[in-house]
Amino acid sequence: MTEKMKTWIRGFVGGVAACVAVGGVGYFICFGSLPLIGDQALGMSDLAKASKIAKLVDTYYLDYKDEDEKSQYTMEDGMYSGIVASLQDPYSGYYSEEDYKQLQESTQGVYTGVGLTMSKDPDSGVVSIVDLAEGGPAEQAGIQKGDILTAVDGEDITGKELSEISKIIREDNKKQIVLTIERDGTATDITVSLEKVEVTVVKSRMLDDSLGYIQITEFTDGTSEQFKKAYSELNEQGMKGLLVDLRENPGGLLTAVCDTLEQILPEGMIVYTEDKSGHRTEHTCKGETPIEIPLVVLVNENSASAAEIFSGAVKDHEVGTLVGTTTFGKGIVQQTFALGDGSAVKLTTSKYYTPNGVNIQGTGITPDVEVDWPEDAEEFTSPSQFNELSQEEWESKDAQMKKAREVLAEKVAQGEQ
Repeated sequence: MTEKMKTWIRGFVGGVAACVAVGGVGYFICFGSLPLIGDQALGMSDLAKASKIAKLVDTYYLDYKDEDEKSQYTMEDGMYSGIVASLQDPYSGYYSEEDYKQLQESTQGVYTGVGLTMSKDPDSGVVSIVDLAEGGPAEQAGIQKGDILTAVDGEDITGKELSEISKIIREDNKKQIVLTIERDGTATDITVSLEKVEVTVVKSRMLDDSLGYIQITEFTDGTSEQFKKAYSELNEQGMKGLLVDLRENPGGLLTAVCDTLEQILPEGMIVYTEDKSGHRTEHTCKGETPIEIPLVVLVNENSASAAEIFSGAVKDHEVGTLVGTTTFGKGIVQQTFALGDGSAVKLTTSKYYTPNGVNIQGTGITPDVEVDWPEDAEEFTSPSQFNELSQEEWESKDAQMKKAREVLAEKVAQGEQ
């Protein structure tokens, strides 16, 4: 047993409570000689039981090795996770230092890497490059879509899973990496720098009849600026109507969706939240640049959280039409609290309400025009995969997209918003 765990057990059994400040509130707080978790006091029998279980694991668990520090920390992380898991809330959780770093990368929309997306053929096992971050290290080094990746720093990747390959590429302390790629039957070693890469979460294109299309896959720190750039470019091309695709968008940051909506909503409420004490926090729009062309928003059953805040605000302000299927129904907000040692806890802290005061938890938002994904259609994938297809080819694969474009075209023709 590590000294860290021994100290943890001794401290609890001896009645020495750990005091950890979480957002100004003691999560473990001192009360006499016994610790509290929330408002529940741990009795001596609870502490003795925890000590007994740890001792049994130490003595009898088959794969337990005292020198294996990783196993020890996993056990400790498991104890911390158990506290949050007892809430039985799928959105709350404990994050180890490594997990918290990954969480931050996903919400910030920035990671250290080479800026490429790989795909593995399930039959042949061939790993190919399917996408590149615009202006990213891989693109600058000359790697192209369609290239086949065969080795990383001279290590053959045949048979390896994509997650394992990604881990090899992004190992700590590397500044450069050599990727062996095959193109037109010729193998080439390309040296690529590892840098901070912004995840592309907004993609756009101009459809027929000057209808703009913007897909938002997630609301990260970079979403607002990426949306601003795409929206501006489409306007410069003479966009007459805008289609925003939020299908499969799992949500993201509250601040990110509010900053994005600030660019198209009129003055007024975007969303407001209420915590367990009834404290209300409002997020409003200044209305300096309200959208003046018809707007259609595509949603489906996997459009959740921040994507629903976007949809709810558009619907309540009556500035656009929702097309698709009823959204996921996540009307609650989580807050992450760093614990000071690299780890963190994420907790559900409030409910959110659309401008009209509707909380959609468990119910979702019903679109104005309902269109199901056809049962005989191809499995749904990111609409960005259709960006290189003609509009006719795209719409033959995507009935929801076709209907949304038709609704938008009709509104443009009628001069509606």
